[in-house]
Amino acid sequence: MAKSQNQFMKKQREKQKQRKKDDKQKRKQERQENSTNGTLDEMIAYVDDFGNITDTPPEEPKKEKPAGEKHHS
Repeated sequence: MAKSQNQFMKKQREKQKQRKKDDKQKRKQERQENSTNGTLDEMIAYVDDFGNITDTPPEEPKKEKPAGEKHHS
């Protein structure tokens, strides 16, 4: 009797383990299907001169040559 009960409990544990594995796989698949597929560009945030967070990159300032430098050709 004890042996058959042990076998039954073992089978129940295996079924429960398999059920949890299947549920986990379903949740993983749902997450992948419903994801926003955020690309790196969409996730990047920028901070402007005033400390505000924006999603647009800052404007590149024009680099001016100092008056003391001469252009060599």
